[in-house]
Amino acid sequence: MSSLFQHVAITKGVTVRVAVSFMPEQSRVGAGRWFWVYHIRIENGRSERIQLKSRHWRITDSNGMVNIVDGEGVVGETPLLQPGQTHDYVSGCELNTNQGTMEGFYTFVDADGDLFEAAIPFFPLAAPADSSV
Repeated sequence: MSSLFQHVAITKGVTVRVAVSFMPEQSRVGAGRWFWVYHIRIENGRSERIQLKSRHWRITDSNGMVNIVDGEGVVGETPLLQPGQTHDYVSGCELNTNQGTMEGFYTFVDADGDLFEAAIPFFPLAAPADSSV
């Protein structure tokens, strides 16, 4: 998977970077299933600590089917980030079409106990035209 982050959003001092890769070895094209892995890096550019509390994803396939995913933390964690710290994680998405998109936001709590949202940048999910698994 590429370590180059192709998509970036900055909200209220929090930078969210995304690198996405199509995974032909985990896809089942004959069964109509395509799989992508995405690497997220969250950077705390604020002058105070923040903690990630929840995530909200809007996943859309190329047929226009929208799946909303809300949940606590990311991959089972609610990381606490001091100023200047980063948190990386990897997750995946399976669609029944060979293209789609993802976008969303994280909800954080700051040192004063106030909640705020930080955007997850919009990014495409696209399998190569010649992907036959």
